[in-house]
Amino acid sequence: MSAPVEPEGERAEAAATPPHSAMTATMTSTSPILAVNNIEVVYNHVILVLKGVSLTVPRGRIVALLGANGAGKTTTLKAISNLLRAERGEVTKGAIVFDGAEVQALSPNVLVRRGCIQVMEGRHCFAHLTVEENLLTGAFTRRDGAAATRADIDRVYAYFPRLKERRGAIAGYTSGGEQQMCAIGRALMSRPKMILLDEPSMGLAPQVVEEIFEIVKDLNRKEGVSFLLAEQNTNMALRYASYGYILENGRVVMDGEAAALAENEDVKEFYLGIAEGRRKSFRDVKHYKRRKRWLA
Repeated sequence: MSAPVEPEGERAEAAATPPHSAMTATMTSTSPILAVNNIEVVYNHVILVLKGVSLTVPRGRIVALLGANGAGKTTTLKAISNLLRAERGEVTKGAIVFDGAEVQALSPNVLVRRGCIQVMEGRHCFAHLTVEENLLTGAFTRRDGAAATRADIDRVYAYFPRLKERRGAIAGYTSGGEQQMCAIGRALMSRPKMILLDEPSMGLAPQVVEEIFEIVKDLNRKEGVSFLLAEQNTNMALRYASYGYILENGRVVMDGEAAALAENEDVKEFYLGIAEGRRKSFRDVKHYKRRKRWLA
C-alpha cells in the first residue's frame, strides 16, 4: 500500500518550521545576555539610590555605563552581581535577567558559576598572594580539574604577557596597571560570559589605560565575552563601546550608539569639556551656558 501523499502546502510549512531545539538556540543567540528592567535600589531601608534604571547588554558587545562620580554606576553593577547585600543594599523593584533567567535573588557565587562576574573598582587583588595565586583564586568555583585550570592560566598570560613576567611577585608590590590586569585575569579564570568592569582607568597612567582597553577589546572579539563597563573617562569608554548609557542621580538620562553619544553636544560639553568645537577652560565650565536638556 502506498503511503498517503502529504499536501504540498503542509510539506513546505513543515520544512520552513525549525525544530524546537533549533528555535531555542536561535532565540538564545539573539536575546541579550543581560537585561535590567526598571530596578530601584535602597540602602539601609531608607536611601533610594537607583530610580527606575533599565539597560540592555547584547551578547558579545561592549556597553558603557557613563556618569560622574556618585551617579550610581557602581551601585548598578553591584545590583547585577548581587554584591549589594554586603553593603546593606537591596533591589526593591524591577528585575535583572542574565542569560534568560532572573538572577536578583541568587547569591554572588552562584551567579559567577552561571557566567557573570564583577571586577571591582580599585582592583582589590589579594595583596599578600603572588600574581599567579591571585589568578588561581578566580577558578575557585570551577570543578573541571587542574589541567583545565592550568590551560586557562596560560591563556590569561597570552593576553597579559606582563603578568607572566611578574607571576611570582607579591601582588601588593606590583604597579596599579599590573594589579588591574591581575584583577581582569582573575575574572577570566571563572570562564565568564560577561564581565562587569568598574572604573578600569581609575588612578592609571593614560598609556596603561590604553593598553588595558585594547586587551578588553581583544577579549570581546576573540573570546566573545560581553562587557558592561562603568567609567568616568567618557572619551575612552565611547571609543571602545558600541552602545552607552548616561546615569545622573540614579537615573538613565540618555542612551544611544557610542558614536552618536560622542558627537552629542550635551555629552561633549558636560562630560568631555568641549563646546562649540573647542575645549573649554575650567572658568568656562564652572558656568554652563546651556542647561542640560534632560533636566529642563
